Amino acid sequence: MSTLQNIRDEIERLSDRRVELWHRLSDGRDPDVATELKELDHTIEALWDEHRRVRATLRFGDRSKLVARARMEERLERAA
Repeated sequence: MSTLQNIRDEIERLSDRRVELWHRLSDGRDPDVATELKELDHTIEALWDEHRRVRATLRFGDRSKLVARARMEERLERAA
């Protein structure tokens, strides 16, 4: 699991690269730049997903334990 700061640093680095690519793309259509830009968008989106997942784990604990507890509580409610 990456630290939140590492994830943020990587997002910032990739966002700076994305700005450069948008500037190059504004000079004229370049399929290679457009492809790299699309890949960068997917990578940044995945990093944000990881960031949210790490924050949730830090705040609420391990997901599998939460799901197990919720299922147990649900079984108890149905039994009552």
